[in-house]
Amino acid sequence: MSWEQHRFSFSPRARGCYLVTDEVIRNLPSLKNYKVGILNLFLQHTSAAISLNENCDPDVRTDMTTALNNLVPDDEGEVFIHIDEGPDDMSGHAKSSIVGVSLSIPISNGRLALGTWQGIYLMEFRNYRHTRYCVATIQGEKSL
Repeated sequence: MSWEQHRFSFSPRARGCYLVTDEVIRNLPSLKNYKVGILNLFLQHTSAAISLNENCDPDVRTDMTTALNNLVPDDEGEVFIHIDEGPDDMSGHAKSSIVGVSLSIPISNGRLALGTWQGIYLMEFRNYRHTRYCVATIQGEKSL
């Protein structure tokens, strides 16, 4: 059994949902060395999230942004107290908690065992663009 850990960043992006599967794989070239295992991705932030969703139709990314904004709208202080950094402050934290900041994905024969239509999403909930950092931990059996 082998373990390794890497930290990489996602470049600053505008608010929205982004398909980042290829970017994750590019940052983890050693994935191809694992016969079987688990990749854990952990986003080190409280106003962004990481998720799995539809990887083909870009309208899904737009619709996810709309759905989350409708579920937890920005607020100028009418509902939320914590708005120190603006109306997207607390709503960003709430969305991050709802969606989550970690994923576990199986590794099979050097590839992520995602379903046909699954992709890794980075979800940015703040208006101001931030660099987002991800810790990737790989556990598994390497190929001979």
